[in-house]
Amino acid sequence: QVQLVESGGGLVQAGGSLRLSCAASGRTFSTSPMAWFRQAPGKEREFVAVIRAGGLTPYYTDSVKGRFTISRDSAKNTVYLQMNSLKPDDTAVYYCAARSGSASIKTAPTDYAIWGQGTQVTVSS
Repeated sequence: QVQLVESGGGLVQAGGSLRLSCAASGRTFSTSPMAWFRQAPGKEREFVAVIRAGGLTPYYTDSVKGRFTISRDSAKNTVYLQMNSLKPDDTAVYYCAARSGSASIKTAPTDYAIWGQGTQVTVSS
């Protein structure tokens, strides 16, 4: 059974940091594009970052550039999202997602077939 499990969410003050983890099981995702999305209450699910295989440059949505870093540990079949300088606007449920296919940049939730259950991130002002 293919599964993604997120962890690392929590409550943090503005300006603080969190590191989210997404542990994959059921098959290796080392060559699969993997992404982080987030969804705030009453809002659409939005793309945050994606990491691709082959040393291709990760891609971020503009609002997190310079603050968030996506990385992968292929040996652990795990993807991370390091979040620094957090803002109240970053408050959301964060989801990990994976897809098969090309390494082209995909930012729509419908492009991803496998999803985790989400982890809550709350940033207080």
